[in-house]
Amino acid sequence: MEVYAKILLWVVPFFLILIIAEIAYGHYTGKQTHRFMDTLSSLSSGMTNILNDILGLVVVIVSYPYLLEKLALIKLENSWSLYAIAFVCIDFASYWGHRLNHKINFFWNQHVIHHSSEEFNLACALRQSISNILGYSALFLIPAALLGVPQQIISVLAPLHLFGQFWYHTQHIGKLGFLEYVLVTPSQHRVHHAINPIYIDKNLAAIFCVWDRWFGTFQEELEEEPPVYGVLKPVHTWNPLIINFQHLWGMIQDAWHTRSWKDKLTLWWRPTGYRPDDVALKFPRTRISTESPFEKYNPEVSYFKKAWALIQWLCITVLLLLLLSNYGSFSSSQALLMGGLIMISIFGFTSLMDGYQWSYSFELGRNFLGLLFFCLPYQSDFYSTNIPGLFYFGIIYFSFSIIGLQMLDKKKKTTPLNEG
Repeated sequence: MEVYAKILLWVVPFFLILIIAEIAYGHYTGKQTHRFMDTLSSLSSGMTNILNDILGLVVVIVSYPYLLEKLALIKLENSWSLYAIAFVCIDFASYWGHRLNHKINFFWNQHVIHHSSEEFNLACALRQSISNILGYSALFLIPAALLGVPQQIISVLAPLHLFGQFWYHTQHIGKLGFLEYVLVTPSQHRVHHAINPIYIDKNLAAIFCVWDRWFGTFQEELEEEPPVYGVLKPVHTWNPLIINFQHLWGMIQDAWHTRSWKDKLTLWWRPTGYRPDDVALKFPRTRISTESPFEKYNPEVSYFKKAWALIQWLCITVLLLLLLSNYGSFSSSQALLMGGLIMISIFGFTSLMDGYQWSYSFELGRNFLGLLFFCLPYQSDFYSTNIPGLFYFGIIYFSFSIIGLQMLDKKKKTTPLNEG
């Protein structure tokens, strides 16, 4: 994990630079594809996913090394061709894992965050899940295990495979000629993120679009059918942690309220969006249609609120970069504590931007915890050399939050978990 943390220390600033460049280009051309709070929510979601990855918050059901030990039929020689075969196996596994996420109610919960933005831009590529806490993805790597692909090669290529999916989340690149028949392109992925009936659950491949063409899930972007982005049941929140578990909470509620014991046990494995008839009738949920205009989630936010939110995000980003750059100096408990503080901070400031009344009290509480965290006398090389700077940073962070809380207008709103 320490090596992965070091890689992220370079990747995160690079992605941020590209997002800023896309925003600048959109402003220059008059075709802006970003909205302030939507982009900030996407960036915050990316941070929660990084924390989930480096802290290892996953319960592994089946591991690739186990499958490799039990299933390997041959052992390929270590060469460039082995890396190519391994990359194809990872992409094949990604396709089927992605298809499962789209087709089954329970698994959709861990993917809905990626589709939750009602915009399509480089920032929304960072909307990655933290609710995928069950480690079963190795099952889709059985072809690699049969070929004896070493775990080390999978570990090296998997992050590269993920990073390679960033660039095509943009509306500023058109169709790319012959590449449309080989690679996943921006045009193809715009289709994937669209909620137009003709585009739903199409173009599930990650790098090579051949899987979609072979297995019947390919759909070309049509000029007469501009993509409409988002999810059919809008999330109505900027809070990435709420988005991650909103669909699951809806299923739990449905299982509780339905009178059918069959539905209580099976709704989890039914097709995505399935709800028992009695519950859907008694507790209807908003479902949008692209055939009629609908209003994007966009609560009124003053310029001061936006400035305050940006400061909060910048402070949290500094905390994350400190964690990544000093990951080797932390014990497991220290990393969990600092990761927890970042998670709580993201939950706090995004909830306040949504306007929940309880978020003001929460914000005060989490800043108090933040100050307490910076003052704890841990005995490690990191803390012994950085305590003065961290303490000062904590004071500034706390002060900005208090000033913001004093000036923000309170606005009542209920938690949107019930909205499904």
